[in-house]
Amino acid sequence: MAAALRGAGGRFRWRIRAAAAAAAAAAGGVRGAARRAAGRQNYDLLVIGGGSGGLACAKEAAQLGKKVAVVDYVEPSPRGTRWGLGGTCVNVGCIPKKLMHQAALLGGMVRDAPHYGWALQPVPHDWTTMAEAVQNHVKSLNWGHRVQLQDRKVTYFNIKASFVDAHTVCGVSKGGKETLLSAEHIVIATGGRPRYPTHIEGALEYGITSDDLFWLKESPGKTLVVGASYVALECAGFLTGLGLDTTVMIRSIPLRGFDQQMSSLVTEYMASQGTRFLRGCTPSRVQRLPDGQLQVTWEDPSSGKEDTGTFNTVLWAIGRIPETRSLNLEKAGVHTSPTSQKILVDARETTSVPHIYAIGDVAEGRPELTPTAIMAGKLLAQRLCGQSSDVMDYENVPTTVFTPLEYGCVGLSEEEAVARHGEEHVELSQAPQKPGFKYSPPKEDCLLSVLSQLAVALGWPLRVP
Repeated sequence: MAAALRGAGGRFRWRIRAAAAAAAAAAGGVRGAARRAAGRQNYDLLVIGGGSGGLACAKEAAQLGKKVAVVDYVEPSPRGTRWGLGGTCVNVGCIPKKLMHQAALLGGMVRDAPHYGWALQPVPHDWTTMAEAVQNHVKSLNWGHRVQLQDRKVTYFNIKASFVDAHTVCGVSKGGKETLLSAEHIVIATGGRPRYPTHIEGALEYGITSDDLFWLKESPGKTLVVGASYVALECAGFLTGLGLDTTVMIRSIPLRGFDQQMSSLVTEYMASQGTRFLRGCTPSRVQRLPDGQLQVTWEDPSSGKEDTGTFNTVLWAIGRIPETRSLNLEKAGVHTSPTSQKILVDARETTSVPHIYAIGDVAEGRPELTPTAIMAGKLLAQRLCGQSSDVMDYENVPTTVFTPLEYGCVGLSEEEAVARHGEEHVELSQAPQKPGFKYSPPKEDCLLSVLSQLAVALGWPLRVP
């Protein structure tokens, strides 16, 4: 090369070679782009996210005649936990939570049974038996979703997707293989994941979240639940009900956003059942001791000093963050909230890009509830297929908190009503009731038989004389 630069002739030869190399590179780039374009798969609708809302949208659109693909990929939790198709609700949310809640309620029924004439012997709970039953049920639901997609001719890709442009995404498989997909319409339904307090020493290394709890093979043992959300209280409730020493650390108020009078009833009942509460405390450090236990240090405002406790498990339940960071939304022109990082949408679930939509937990201002995501997905598919103009009504959506004292609500809380209408315009009425019990004699011991079978499946090895 140095010789080629000497003299006019050398410079001329160098320019020829450089031009030839540039032309060859350009030709190669064109051929590469052509190959990529040829390998691109095109769809009427592409759904990113295989949770409840995304699957509902995809199946509805396919049933209405559209060519549909679903892209879903589960990034393992920091503890390495991963799961199958179906999203949070199926794998690490509503389904396993309700089953473990039911297991805890069964324990209470077993303890109450002698008072109703059933001579049952007290038995300890077997976490391993329950976990296996719950996890096998979840896996059957994973398979069921795969079958449903296949039956409706929806193409499923187990790849991690990110936008290339407003109509194209690039998906990368676990093995690193890339797949280009393009669609006329794209729906983002990636949901969210639990938040870790990364500013706390040892939080990421030693703590777990709800992403891990439901897939533990062995009992979590003595557990500290950090947080005051419904996830925190639900998990703490069933852990206590299963006989585990459980403490909840609350920084401010429990069940923020719910009616606080009802919230107090929930936490008071939990305390009466054995759950301990550390109020106003914030953890500052988690360390692993030589014996494997976790030592948690926290600030106690009542004493103004630090305090410590030892636990087998620390469960973080301090909120969730949307799965938007790896989507390269800026390449598609999709706007997000600067505070929540959720995707901004209008009443028709449309983002800042007219043919890109967002539904479920990833969308700003939407309730983080499975039924609303499912209905929003179905209605969106119907609008895209010209079958309906209906939009999702997010007002007055009922919800239930599956704490030991179950709490259902709909509409405004008292606090929200006062804030919206003024205290002078809000009338509050109360009708406290204690639930009664309707007794029907069991026929041929069938009640005990069903109870026994369900209890054994959920880890209570009953012995009936």
